[in-house]
Amino acid sequence: MTSIFGEDGRVLSVTVIEAGPCFVVQRKTVATDGYEAVALGFGDVKRGRLTRAVLGHFARAGVSPARRIREFRRNVDGVEQGAVIRVDEFAVGERVDVVGISKGHGFAGGIKRHHFSGGGASHGSMIHRQPASNGDTNSGHTHRGSRRPGHFGVDRTTHQNLKIAQIDVERNLLFLQGPVPGPRDAFVEISLSVKSKPVAA
Repeated sequence: MTSIFGEDGRVLSVTVIEAGPCFVVQRKTVATDGYEAVALGFGDVKRGRLTRAVLGHFARAGVSPARRIREFRRNVDGVEQGAVIRVDEFAVGERVDVVGISKGHGFAGGIKRHHFSGGGASHGSMIHRQPASNGDTNSGHTHRGSRRPGHFGVDRTTHQNLKIAQIDVERNLLFLQGPVPGPRDAFVEISLSVKSKPVAA
């Protein structure tokens, strides 16, 4: 993350994402696959790390081998196999959804994992950061959905409706207002927001 100045002079906290170039590895249609979608490839990979079957998949599309392949089912009209998708497909002011794997925090307690308030801080209180009652003692098991200490993070997470503050076409960079899930140098999926209307041209 970094900070930039907006058009009105305000300082904006933004996340810089390298978005492309992405290659259309496969164009799926209702006739051949039962649904409409495009498979985009991103990132360089050594050819020796791929099987001949996977290399043939890229060769048929006429694109170089990619490290990551993801399918997108929305806004695929007019996109053909072998095409190059660049950051200029987006516009400043548009809203996007970003999907990624959240940071891992290991085994965490209730206060860190579920934002419990904790017990009293005085010497008389014997419960400071421990969770309280686990519910019914006659059931003999922990009920599904109960909030307890456990593994925290490394979940597929979506941040919705993030605004595009700036675009660097030469370096294929997107500047999104706010944070995105995952650690630094992680891979994320970016698509137009499902909650907002498109920006008028």
